[in-house]
Amino acid sequence: MSSENKLLKIYNGQVVTPHGIIKNATVIVRSGIIEAVAEGDLDAPGATELDAKGKYIAPGLIDIQINGFLGIDFSDQDLTNNDLRKATKALWKVGVTTFLPTVITNDQRNLKKSFSILAGALDDEEIGLSIPGFHLEGPYISPVQGYRGAHLEKYIRQPDWNEFSELQKAARGRIKLITIAPEVNGAISFTRKCTEAGVVVSLGHHNGSAEIIKQAADAGASMSTHLGNGCANLIDRHENPLWAQLADDRITVTIIADGFHLNKEEVQCFYKMKGLGRTILVSDALDLAGLPPGEYIRVERVVVLTPDVVKYPAENVLAGAASPLVSCVSNMMKFTDCSLENAIQMATTNPAGAVGLDDIGVIKQGKRADLILFTVEEGRIEIQKTILAGKEVYSNN
Repeated sequence: MSSENKLLKIYNGQVVTPHGIIKNATVIVRSGIIEAVAEGDLDAPGATELDAKGKYIAPGLIDIQINGFLGIDFSDQDLTNNDLRKATKALWKVGVTTFLPTVITNDQRNLKKSFSILAGALDDEEIGLSIPGFHLEGPYISPVQGYRGAHLEKYIRQPDWNEFSELQKAARGRIKLITIAPEVNGAISFTRKCTEAGVVVSLGHHNGSAEIIKQAADAGASMSTHLGNGCANLIDRHENPLWAQLADDRITVTIIADGFHLNKEEVQCFYKMKGLGRTILVSDALDLAGLPPGEYIRVERVVVLTPDVVKYPAENVLAGAASPLVSCVSNMMKFTDCSLENAIQMATTNPAGAVGLDDIGVIKQGKRADLILFTVEEGRIEIQKTILAGKEVYSNN
């Protein structure tokens, strides 16, 4: 399919929507925008035709927490635009059409440089559509071991609006999501300022009390980052940061359903308590995802990549994930018995809505044609084609 094609007809497929699956459906795309979706055949004279027989058609996956991929670290001070292209194209192969490169706790100079580098991708005609903004995870998180996870303690600090404004300027105003600990000094007023500025605040790597979590939600915090992780290995069964976040309907949770960050029963319980509309799947993948297992040095830490997950042995915590988002979607069906359309919604419609990406996340007239064509084989989703704004950017044949 050429980028010059203005009209595309995808037919004979099963379209996945939040309201169910439209069988034997046709999707018409004009100039990168979905023009029509319907059961049966639709006329589109002059269109490039794509037969989707035997395949599902769904919105492209949206990963709002991903630290890197295929050896490319989004926090790397030597990151180049070619590196970003390599990572983006690798993500297209696993069905991710949109992602927020996630930058983690570091000193201010390095954070500013990271966002300056990442902001260069916004102008890249090839990959810019896939990178609408960024996620800052830290540095305003808990310094306490366990809760800080694999973030380096020496760089953790209290929220500073002027400091954050410098980072936002370096990012050209595209930091869309920030993860903070609500119990640290200044976090509640900082949350209020972020919310007023249109930045989504997510609670993570924290040990906030029920009262503190309520105050954060009152101030505008609307999400929890990888709930159940960024947490001490041993917690009080009554007074801990999990219950209050699960109980507050204002908070949407993100979870890593790789089978290692959370076990099956945790995923089931979180999903039952938050429901379909307030659950988002994220990969939290590190740059090591897709590389051979072994020992690696990352951001002054020695981490161990297994076939399934990345560990930080020095503090007996997980350092990040090694599975792409599509694996979490497959696992969500396996763990909870939810439907395919529900699992897809948690990795498309829900994250788009949570961070204000209004033009994507659902197959609907007027939305951008970011699509994946896939099969389900033995319970696993297998990406066959990825389409970005009406242009085929990956095919497995």
